[in-house]
Amino acid sequence: MSIWKKLFTAVRGSVNEAGEAIADNQALRILDQEMRDANANLSKAKESMTGVMAEQMGVERKVSELKGKIEEYEGYVAQALDKGDETLALEVADKIAELSNELEAQEKLLAGYKVNVAQLKRTIAETERNIKAMEREVSIVKTTEAVQKANAAAAAKFSGSNSAVRSATDSLERIKAKQQKRGDQMKAAMELQKESEGGDLQAKLKSAGIVSGNASANAILEKIKAKKAA
Repeated sequence: MSIWKKLFTAVRGSVNEAGEAIADNQALRILDQEMRDANANLSKAKESMTGVMAEQMGVERKVSELKGKIEEYEGYVAQALDKGDETLALEVADKIAELSNELEAQEKLLAGYKVNVAQLKRTIAETERNIKAMEREVSIVKTTEAVQKANAAAAAKFSGSNSAVRSATDSLERIKAKQQKRGDQMKAAMELQKESEGGDLQAKLKSAGIVSGNASANAILEKIKAKKAA
């Protein structure tokens, strides 16, 4: 591979990495927007389904009414035949045929509504499951992203890649050093004060057994007993 091809490949790789970095930075925002769009579309689908179900209910009422009408006119045919009026019976039968044809059409329409509503319900339920699964994935991605950023911020102290964190860490170490120095100075001042008041000499004399230390309760009790016995 020539040097120019290598340079071209390197540049193209850098461009691709930069493009991926930009896309990754916008990934969570894009996912959030997609979830909002999906939920909005799902709400619209549910509204549309309620409209279809309402239409189905209307057709069901129509079918029920037609069946009632047909049953009613069949009774009229029977009454006309009982009276021997076949002409009237035939006229009513013609009405029944008309109602039966309409009933058949409405029943086919109702069957279509039932199939469509059942399909819509399955589709909506599946969509809801998919959205919930996607929302869980987005939540996991967000949590992972936050944890990784926190880890990166903490690791920057040791990697030295973050100048701001490094500067803050250096300042923290200087503060700790100053506090330690002040503490040492206060301790030295207290020791110096003891020495100036003879406290250090007194401690040395007590340690050597030349002077007594603080009186004890047992020693005082024995001293009082000796006085009483005398």
